Parts: sequence; C-alpha cells; structure tokens
Amino acid sequence: RIIRAFVRTFKYFFGLRFEVKGLENFKVEGPAIIVSNHQSILDMMGLMEILPDNCVQVGKKELIYMGSVGLIIYLGGVIFINRKSTSSAKMVMSEVAKTMVAENVSVTVELGGVALEGIVALLVPVIPVVYSSFTTFYNPKTKLFTSGKIKVEVLPPIETKGLTSDDVTDLTDRCFSTMRETLFRLSGRPS
Repeated sequence: RIIRAFVRTFKYFFGLRFEVKGLENFKVEGPAIIVSNHQSILDMMGLMEILPDNCVQVGKKELIYMGSVGLIIYLGGVIFINRKSTSSAKMVMSEVAKTMVAENVSVTVELGGVALEGIVALLVPVIPVVYSSFTTFYNPKTKLFTSGKIKVEVLPPIETKGLTSDDVTDLTDRCFSTMRETLFRLSGRPS
C-alpha cells in the first residue's frame, strides 16, 4: 500500500494512462504467482494499477540502491533476491513459497525459471500480466518520456497441478510464448 500510494501520484504527474483488461483472472482460490514482462521502472506504475491487496513483490537486490525509489520499495515490503546467485535466489524463493501458503498471499515476479521452480513445488497457478510496449512515449537511453497510454492485460491462470521440477523449463517457455504474443498484440506489432 505504501508503494501503491507513492507510485500512483507519479502517473498523474507524468501523464500516464492505463487501459486494463482481465482483472477477473486474479480471482483464484488461494495464492498465485503473478509474472509480468519487464521494460523499465514504469512497470511498477502498471503493477500498482492492478495488483490485489494480498500480494507481495519480489525484485532484484540492485533496486534497493536506487536512492529514494529504493527506500520506498524497501519500506513497501519488497522481497529482494540476488539474481546473480542462483542458490541464494532459490533459497529466498523457497522461504517465499512457505509464506505464500501460510499467509495466503500472492507473489509478483518478472518471468524467470527460479521463481517458477518455487511455484511448481507449491502447485499454485501462474497468472501472466503483460504491458504494451512503452516505445511510443519512452526513450530508455535518455530515460525521458512524454505522456502516453499503457495497455495492461491480465491473462488467464496457468495451472501447475501435476507438474514437477522437470517441467519448469517447459512452463517458463509456455509463459514466455503466451506473454510475447500478447505483448505484440497489445503493442500493435506483427509477431
């Protein structure tokens, strides 16, 4: 809620509008893993538009060093992982998985094998979230943008029941493929 309150003020300041579809796909019984595509820090603004209240975010450790943004993220309860150390990331995700079940919370991560490995052990659904491309209003080299509209689509949950750790690569590829097609469609680009 701390992050949501802070970030939502920026969308008005920067003139960003969000067109959201598929919020009904968050209505699953119990916890879920919400995976999203990543383009820039602007993704966080999109997440604040859609995430359910009982949700925590997992982010890369480097975010904590981003000055005031890092402080706000830290105070907002983001769980940090060291993506450069697979064993450390797996340990953190294992603890996150236990908390998900014990406290019935969902977790938001960028698409990646480490996160999905923890899900398969839990057998909770994966809910992909896709943001349209920011290229029409954001220049990543200068980190400047003009006002614009971001399309956000919450896709139907992907069940993980019956999967094992051997299925993680296939699950990750399936999520990636579905999200990629949706990104192209939302961005008005041919796939």
